[in-house]
Amino acid sequence: MALTKERKAEIVKKFGKNEKDTGSVQVQVALLTDQIKALTAHLKANHKDAASKRSLQILVGQRRSLLDYLIRTDRDAYFHLINDLGLRK
Repeated sequence: MALTKERKAEIVKKFGKNEKDTGSVQVQVALLTDQIKALTAHLKANHKDAASKRSLQILVGQRRSLLDYLIRTDRDAYFHLINDLGLRK
């Protein structure tokens, strides 16, 4: 379920300031969103996988924390990001 190097590079290029900007909040949220989508698809096929359910809950909590930080610091970037990622809020 890990991201491939190519997919990670695409996300960093799209949401980061440059190709090496992996630490910005927008990139981290986008990477977490991609992992969450992959885990959700896995859990639809394997609904009894308790370890994956826990991992999914942890990832969602991390993403929520980063989004809370982003809305406190830069509201415009927050709304632009959730619109690009297709997140509800």
